[in-house]
Amino acid sequence: MTKEKNGKKDIKSMMPEELEKEFELVGLKRYRVFQVISWLASGSLSFDEMTDLPKELRVYLKQNYKIINSKIAKKHVSPDGTTKFLLELPDGNCVESVLMKYKYGCAICVSTQVGCRMGCRFCASSTGRFCRNLEVSEIISQIEVVQKSENIKVSNITLMGIGEPMDNYENVVKFLKIASLPKGMNIGARRVSISTCGIAEKIKEFADERLGTTLSVSLHAADDCSRDYLMPINRKYNLDCLMKFCRYYILKTSRRISFEYMLLDGVNDSKRDALKISDLLRGMIAHVNLIPANNLEIDSFKKHIKPSSAEKIEKFAKTLLKLGLRTTVRRTLGADIGASCGQLRARSLSL
Repeated sequence: MTKEKNGKKDIKSMMPEELEKEFELVGLKRYRVFQVISWLASGSLSFDEMTDLPKELRVYLKQNYKIINSKIAKKHVSPDGTTKFLLELPDGNCVESVLMKYKYGCAICVSTQVGCRMGCRFCASSTGRFCRNLEVSEIISQIEVVQKSENIKVSNITLMGIGEPMDNYENVVKFLKIASLPKGMNIGARRVSISTCGIAEKIKEFADERLGTTLSVSLHAADDCSRDYLMPINRKYNLDCLMKFCRYYILKTSRRISFEYMLLDGVNDSKRDALKISDLLRGMIAHVNLIPANNLEIDSFKKHIKPSSAEKIEKFAKTLLKLGLRTTVRRTLGADIGASCGQLRARSLSL
């Protein structure tokens, strides 16, 4: 948790029990903590807005704490209803969030880092340099500013924007706990999905947390040679290692894993690749989510990779289904506004 030179603490990054201890030291009642949490969850920009708190308490809060907020730098709306936001953080760095509207409610995809260290060949998040991890409050503020801007209540959260969530593990886990607070955003763990490219030991730690959150693993290839080419993380945690910890996660939580698989022409979309996936996931409670790739404006994509055709995707899905794997093809949303991770930030960095 960050702390300014003047001693002010980042209040939105604090758990209720942390705030309770500090309030107790100055003689404040426990219920005041949850009043403050409710105001923060509503998107309050300052302590002065917390009108049901005594003036003395508001003065105390202003003297000792800060409220981290982000602001909308750019906003792109697709005809399909998808809205992409480039959000500016207090230090001037930018991250992306994407709002998607479904029949069941509003879902938001948020970022966890400014930039990404993972270097996946097909992902625009890696094109802008990695700067830093996001604080808990900066992940929260993405949701708050979008809710306020669109006058909606988010029902589902996906941590699949810029950055690798497991590379910012402590802040991400704390965010998940704060997001589920009944007096806060009150978004239950089962309505949250976290995606990882495969930092194996963090999958084990996450399993031990038993938070009930949905885990998605970016697979994208079912043999080490192909995955090494697409995802450098595989050189550290190969598929045998990754699958070992995925099986541990399923055993520990009794929850299935969603394996994300982006189909790339001539790279990972053959019948042989489908058979490899079947062998790899045999005996696991698993779901394969096939992703039609967007044409990304990055050199590694334009020169070496192109998306699989709709016909190939359909054929690949049918093969997996025949092999007994739960399989879906993700609906493409926001392609016309560059809704893939990192595209909007990459454009802003090039200006």
